[in-house]
Amino acid sequence: MKQPNIVYVHSHDTGRYVQPYGHQVQTPNIQRLADQGLLLRQAFTAAPTCSGSRAALLTGQYPHVNGMTGLAHRGWKLNDYGRHIVHPLRAAGYWSALIGEQHLSDDPSVLGYDHVVDIGTTKVHSIAPAAQQLLRSRPPQPFFLSIGFFETHREFFEPSSVRDALYGMPPAHLPDTPETRADMAAFKASARSFDQGVGAILQTLDEQGFADDTLVVLTTDHGLPFPGAKGTLTDRGLGVLCILRGPGGFLGGHVSDALISQLDIYPTLCELAGAPSPGGLHGRSLLPLVRKEKSEIRDELFAELTYHAAYDPQRAIRTRRHKLIRHWGDRREPVLPNVDDSPSKDLLVAAGWGRQPRPEVELYDLLADPGEMRNLAETASFADVRDQLDTRLRQWMTATDDPLLDGPVPLPPGAFANDPAGSSAREPLISAAG
Repeated sequence: MKQPNIVYVHSHDTGRYVQPYGHQVQTPNIQRLADQGLLLRQAFTAAPTCSGSRAALLTGQYPHVNGMTGLAHRGWKLNDYGRHIVHPLRAAGYWSALIGEQHLSDDPSVLGYDHVVDIGTTKVHSIAPAAQQLLRSRPPQPFFLSIGFFETHREFFEPSSVRDALYGMPPAHLPDTPETRADMAAFKASARSFDQGVGAILQTLDEQGFADDTLVVLTTDHGLPFPGAKGTLTDRGLGVLCILRGPGGFLGGHVSDALISQLDIYPTLCELAGAPSPGGLHGRSLLPLVRKEKSEIRDELFAELTYHAAYDPQRAIRTRRHKLIRHWGDRREPVLPNVDDSPSKDLLVAAGWGRQPRPEVELYDLLADPGEMRNLAETASFADVRDQLDTRLRQWMTATDDPLLDGPVPLPPGAFANDPAGSSAREPLISAAG
């Protein structure tokens, strides 16, 4: 098969809240992509944080292995930027370019792209035209383009529809109030802008005759920036949109319910490109699914959180039926700096949510309780499930040399974080030196 061009389009904080996943968020261009490609309904990130998620996808390794256990703009770095996917792709003959958001380094030149478009903003109104201009310049083929949109990260756009603010529903785990409806209406306005950016890319691929030879990978980093989603190891924090369209079998408007980790994108792209895969990958190629050689490529997923704005160490294992989340450390209350400031957060904090105790271990039956609201960790009839999952989680942590097994994970040199006992990421930061 001819090496496909690859266009990796990614957003901030969108979760699965787009039209083809059944939500009342009008995103017709994303719907078009789904209608033409493969939509993964059970795709999950390896970390519910911006840098950790992207680092896992682009290195094929869990954050505690690749080094990105916090946020790049707060001082975290990859252990080896040579593991970024542009390097094996270059070995296979690919030219690469970065346009817009990347969130793996304060200095994008260390990532290894052949060309970096730096225009000082990462919003659709600037990034989409820059990406179109690059495509119209007829870059060398095969190419790998990373196009990152900041849209759906707070601060959201102002609501563009009165109806959304009046009648729209907030996420199901939040109360239905004027504040949460207005908050979700603002998210929808940002999602519409994101969709326009996707549409501009798709239109230009068609216009330039690239569409038939280009694999488009559309995804986001983690769940919505609302309380109880982003920054948590619930499905609300880990579940992501993931749609692929193009050569290699990613055509036809198909839907897959197989369990997928974003870690699986890396080996998939390497295999399609004929690129050498480095050792130590934690993902598995999607191609056996696409070729219908397998109905599943994994029976469990692992996910992690160490730092976001503040330290909040936790690890999770998810199977088709169950989820176990284990919290480390002494803190047993929500870490509010890790919850984006918002009207929804203000509403819950005023009602006392920030003082509610958190259990050390959470266990959920995802079939009977898909919202992960009833913790079964202390339920006698689920003791065997808890013990089995806890054993598998610790085996994974041991096999991947998770530093959390040795005690609290310190800030790396030069990094900054918030006090976990604080109330907002906007508060003063503490450094590695204390």
